[in-house]
Amino acid sequence: MGSVPIDRPGKIIAAGLNYRDHAGEATVAAPTSPILFAKWGTCLIGPDEPIVIPAGIEEVDWEAELAVVISRTARGVGIDDALDFVAGYACMNDVSARKAQRDDGQWTRAKSFDTFGPVGPRLVPASEIPDPQVLGIRARVNGELMQDSNTSAMIFSVAYLISYISAGITLEPGDLITTGTPSGVGAFRPTPIFLHPGDRVDIEIDGIGTLSNPVTGA
Repeated sequence: MGSVPIDRPGKIIAAGLNYRDHAGEATVAAPTSPILFAKWGTCLIGPDEPIVIPAGIEEVDWEAELAVVISRTARGVGIDDALDFVAGYACMNDVSARKAQRDDGQWTRAKSFDTFGPVGPRLVPASEIPDPQVLGIRARVNGELMQDSNTSAMIFSVAYLISYISAGITLEPGDLITTGTPSGVGAFRPTPIFLHPGDRVDIEIDGIGTLSNPVTGA
C-alpha cells in the first residue's frame, strides 16, 4: 500500500467544470471564469489505499484529474511565468458524493470526506512534463474505461489557473491545485453508475502513471 506522495498541503484548491464536455454532460453552461472550491487535506490518501464510503453516504462518484503541486510562493503571477511555480504533477481522483452535493447546495463537504482525495502514484517533477496541456487522461472502474480525454480539452489551462488564483490568493510551497475532470463520470450517464464496496478505480495520465484505489464501506 502506497503513501501520499506529497506533504500535507496548506491548501487544496479545485477547479470545477473545467472541461467543456463535462459541463455539457452536467447540462450546465461552461464557465466563463474558473469555478473554485476547497477540498480539505484530511481527504488525501495514496495509491492502493481504500476509498471508504461513509455510512449513509450515497451516490459516490469518481473524477479523473491532473493535480499540480506548487513549488514556491506565488502571488500575482502572470500566465507566461506560471509554470515556473510548479514543483510537479500527479494523478488525482476527486471523489464526490453526489447526493451530498445536491443536499448541501455547494461542493466542499461532498468532496472532502476522509479518503475522498486519492493522489499519486508519484509526484512527477515539472521538468519531466514541459507541457501539461498535452496529456491523455483516463479513468477505469473495475477495468472498464469510463473517461478518456486529454488535458488539452481544459477550458482554463494549468498556467491560467495558477495566474487566476494567485491574483488574490497567495499560493505557498506544497499547495495543491486539482484541475477538473472530463466527461464520463458516473452521475451523468443515461443510467447513473456509482462506486460500491469491492470496486476498484484507476486514474491514468500520460507521463505520470496510474493511481489505483479499491473501494470499501465504513
